[in-house]
Amino acid sequence: MQPKYKSMILSGLLLAIGLVLPFLTAQIKEIGDSLLPMHFPVLLCGFLAGPWYGLGIGLLLPFLRSFLFGMPPVYPNAVWMACELATYGLVAGLLYRNSFEKKLWYLYFSLLTAMISGRIVWGVVKSVLLGLSGKAFTMEAFLVGGFIDAIPGIVLQLIFIPAIIKLTEKK
Repeated sequence: MQPKYKSMILSGLLLAIGLVLPFLTAQIKEIGDSLLPMHFPVLLCGFLAGPWYGLGIGLLLPFLRSFLFGMPPVYPNAVWMACELATYGLVAGLLYRNSFEKKLWYLYFSLLTAMISGRIVWGVVKSVLLGLSGKAFTMEAFLVGGFIDAIPGIVLQLIFIPAIIKLTEKK
């Protein structure tokens, strides 16, 4: 099978996983905010299928979940989530795809850079959207929402994503 078709099929599979995975958190916002279930398939898509597929799945997933299941709400949540997830998929894919050697340390570098970039984009977009409605998004809220509350999900990402990538690269 040609690599283009493999990437398309893999992206479709990861999109489906991204639609279903949040049900493990019972769609309870606080648990989802901690475990970050939609982040995993998008990051994996960027690494395994490439940056453009990661970008596309990241943009599509929050809106598709919103339309199919009512969570997250389309505006503003799905908008800022789509920007964040698209950044994850794009940055992870670009960095890792363009590395000369697929070393574990560079996988972690790519993953951490994608995670930080996505959170910065999330913070900027959330700040703009909340500002348009007359609400403030403080630096404290950014740090708590983007990092402190997300520690369980961040730890799980740092453990499972490199392991999955290395396992699939061996196959």
